[in-house]
Amino acid sequence: MTNSPKRISPNQLRSARWFAPDDLRSFGHRSRMMQLGYGDEDYVDRPIIGILNTWSEMNTCHSHFRERAQDVKRGIAMAGGLGLEMPALSVDESYIKPTSMLLRNLLAMETEEQIRSHPLDGVVLMGGCDKTTPALLMGAISAGVPFIFLPAGPMLRGHFQGQILGSGSDAWKFWDERRAGNINDEQWQGLQGGIARSAGTCMTMGTASTMTAIAEALGLTLPGASSIPAPDSAHQRMSADCGRRIVEMVWTQQTPDQIITEAAVENATAVALATGCSTNAAVHLLAIARRAKINLTLEDIDARGMHTPLLANIRPSGTTYLMEDFYLAGGLRALMKNLSGALNLECMTVNGRTVGENIADAQVFNDDVIRSIDNPLYENGSIAVLKGNLCPDGAVMKPAACDPKFHQHEGPALVFDSYAEMKAAVDDESLQVTPDHVMILRNAGPQGGPGFPEWGMLPIPTVLVKQGVRDMLRISDARMSGTSYGACILHVAPEAFVGGNLALVRTGDLIRVDVEKRRLDVLISEAELAERRAQWLPPKPRYERGYGWLFQRHVAQANEGCDFDFLTDSFGESAGEPDIF
Repeated sequence: MTNSPKRISPNQLRSARWFAPDDLRSFGHRSRMMQLGYGDEDYVDRPIIGILNTWSEMNTCHSHFRERAQDVKRGIAMAGGLGLEMPALSVDESYIKPTSMLLRNLLAMETEEQIRSHPLDGVVLMGGCDKTTPALLMGAISAGVPFIFLPAGPMLRGHFQGQILGSGSDAWKFWDERRAGNINDEQWQGLQGGIARSAGTCMTMGTASTMTAIAEALGLTLPGASSIPAPDSAHQRMSADCGRRIVEMVWTQQTPDQIITEAAVENATAVALATGCSTNAAVHLLAIARRAKINLTLEDIDARGMHTPLLANIRPSGTTYLMEDFYLAGGLRALMKNLSGALNLECMTVNGRTVGENIADAQVFNDDVIRSIDNPLYENGSIAVLKGNLCPDGAVMKPAACDPKFHQHEGPALVFDSYAEMKAAVDDESLQVTPDHVMILRNAGPQGGPGFPEWGMLPIPTVLVKQGVRDMLRISDARMSGTSYGACILHVAPEAFVGGNLALVRTGDLIRVDVEKRRLDVLISEAELAERRAQWLPPKPRYERGYGWLFQRHVAQANEGCDFDFLTDSFGESAGEPDIF
């Protein structure tokens, strides 16, 4: 068991700086607390806990967060603290255009400044929808106060006419069938209603479940929290437990720098790969690690993947099951127990125990859902990082989520400069294309998208869909949804919009991919590339004012995590505690 940590006294609470001195400054602060209905006995000498809630009526993943915030408050009150709910930008995946990724760094900035500027001793971060998890973690890491992450949890599995439906993955599959003329309007309407049946995030191993699993593997959630379905009563109890635990974390000053170590990041990388993670794990994990002053690289992720088997049989990398099945099979604790030989079990977590202590009694209740090391779904982890003259700084792929025949492939390029151009072409049944073609979408990266949208799972041309083709090699500087699948190579860096070599490819050029050798190349000479580069003209910036202008001037490339340059530790030290006068 871990040793009992030293505790601070009430006058050492961070919030005491706002309320403890007997002067005009504290008069104003105490007066406003009274205006809110709180007396001295409610908050003096008690930890004040901020509940950063990303609830919104437009965010279906978080539609239960109003109620869960009350559960958190209940836990905080029982532990002797005062919980104050604070709204935070609700970066929802479904409705924000052109992409929610455009706002990840904005939520990270808001989180950091909300925490730093208010009299908060600790924070419960309520997130789950794709970008909310990395954003909240990035901001809270930079703020440096004790925090605990409360994951939204996956929705219930979908159903339609006796079939089990998975978020995103089945939307793509059945859309192809509709385009082929195999699904009528009534069936399509039924699918829309059946695929999303409750509050919660996508119930496939998409970006949301990937990132909450990473948060748990980093030690930033309570053990098992990331696997609990949103509507399950266990989720309410976990929320209250978060409230109780954060109060104790304040008294013992368990800050993020004690938890997010290099070993913890290695654990999170291994666990993500073993879950069949979203390709978006790469860009977000890079950004989170670097906020904690850990210089994780794409090469580190790829090297780890070479030796990390895929153990979670969860779609889309898996073949059958969904997150509800994963929870009932034992959840992330059980997967980590199976993977324990590859983990650092001494890493500390937010409950004050080590990883090893947290998974000691974990059990697998269905070994087809959570595989053993001896019976993996795929021998090597779920992400491969490719290099070559088409992507000098890297590109990512999910080899387990596509037909193995595409692991080695050579074919002619079919190039599109925008999504609109590509969509018009794939809907044109006279398009001259074969299954061996390599579709390329460019100008869809961090600056080109703008914002790095999830456009990378390019739709198969209709003419091929009607021939029965359901996969082909596709390359883009965009991202794709974690619920997507297929032979998609993504995050090409540098992106085309800033002059990366993807900008120089022409329709008809031969493209060669070799996953085993980790190569992605266009088969033209360096001299030809240089000649084309001399002819290339940079496109007009996407924004001339506002937040978008700020984004395009300061966002890093995919291989560096897409954080803003001025938010990284290499740019400068974080601001200290605010002056209070």
